[in-house]
Amino acid sequence: MANDIYVSPLSQRYASREMQFIFSPDMKFRTWRKLWIALAETEKELGLPITEEQIEEMKAHADDINYDVAREREKLVRHDVMSHVYAFGVQCPKAKGIIHLGATSCYVGDNTDIILMRDALRLVRVKLVNVIAELAKFARAYRDLPTLGFTHFQPAQPTTVGKRATLWMNEFLLDLEEVEHVEGSLKLLGSKGTTGTQASFLELFDGDLDKVDRLDPMIAEKMGFASCYPVSGQTYSRKVDTIVLNCLGGIAASAMKMATDIRLLQHLKEVEEPFEKNQIGSSAMAYKRNPMRSERICSLARYVMADVLNPAITSGTQWFERTLDDSANKRLSVPEGFLATDGILDLCLNVTDGLKVYPKVIEKRLRSELPFMATENIMMDAVKAGADRQVMHEKIRQLSMEAGRRVKEEGLDNNLLDLIAADPEFHLTREELEKSMDPARYVGCAPHQVDRFLAETVQPILDRYQEDLGVKAEINV
Repeated sequence: MANDIYVSPLSQRYASREMQFIFSPDMKFRTWRKLWIALAETEKELGLPITEEQIEEMKAHADDINYDVAREREKLVRHDVMSHVYAFGVQCPKAKGIIHLGATSCYVGDNTDIILMRDALRLVRVKLVNVIAELAKFARAYRDLPTLGFTHFQPAQPTTVGKRATLWMNEFLLDLEEVEHVEGSLKLLGSKGTTGTQASFLELFDGDLDKVDRLDPMIAEKMGFASCYPVSGQTYSRKVDTIVLNCLGGIAASAMKMATDIRLLQHLKEVEEPFEKNQIGSSAMAYKRNPMRSERICSLARYVMADVLNPAITSGTQWFERTLDDSANKRLSVPEGFLATDGILDLCLNVTDGLKVYPKVIEKRLRSELPFMATENIMMDAVKAGADRQVMHEKIRQLSMEAGRRVKEEGLDNNLLDLIAADPEFHLTREELEKSMDPARYVGCAPHQVDRFLAETVQPILDRYQEDLGVKAEINV
């Protein structure tokens, strides 16, 4: 690797080999050649004078791309598609005259972009399902472990560790639905010509509209698509890229939400992301165990969410049948959006596969706040013992304020139960009050909700994707 030129961190540090291949030159230019073969085959089937020998010659060189010839030609003509048409023709002298017949650059460029986005969405979908599967294991394992809930990051009614994980899972399930929808809705551009009128093909087929109408569906079938977009200018609508990148932005947001929660929980020492034996948390503070993987998820997520603006602006600024101000932006925004999302999902897989839970710390924090959470039950018990409900409400309010002051101003333990037990109007002993301190009494339906969610919502999806499960992620740094 050259060390004196810029290298993208997405390829060197974050994205997987599989995602990098999808957006590699080999994948791109092999797909161009497959599209030229599909066009030639279709034109032959529709009656143009193209021979089987010419098509077989093209097929023989579908994968062995002569990059050196294409590069030299592009220096001369300054056109990537025509350079590769020329290079293909050098290898296929018999087919040279019919390669790219009737087509524009967008025939290979745009159709390939759609194919690559479809393949990339498939990989995203597989990894997304595996993240959901890891979270399902975690939620099941901790379905009934009580933990302090937070609203506004202030102590609130207890939930369970497993129930909290279902919230993360639910976000990813919404993303999965969107990925499935977008992937299933993608269509090819087909062969629409320079302004989308198919004029060149109408000329080639001597004005036979029926043959022109059959052209796109036949090409789509050969390339593994159900159909082509019914109308277009020279390019497919750039709104398609907007839809795809919005989908990736949603995944990034879900991942950031989960990773942020994990970062906060690691600060509380309740849950930690994986930390390897020889991992260094800080160059200065040797004791540090920083949540660097969750932080990286958040960092890459910001990049993807900001990247969503690129195709949206491009879509809105395409003049009439097309302009070329989309090209340089697309070369960056779409592949890098996928590469970054791929890196995010690999990190999510790695983190969720090795989350460490510390029940004793969780219990200690919960018990320090539980007396406040238990006051409604305590008030009801006092009323049952003969006290006045309104009087009890005011007394609990006053005693809670005093206990809170003691914790915040003096740094002492929460003594609310002692204060209540010392007040004769409550008619409750310290032992009776302690019975109210079972955390499981305050988690509501959380364990049941976890069970239902996993059984009724998550498991059918995991069953559907059974063959795709078991993916593990390797983190480079």
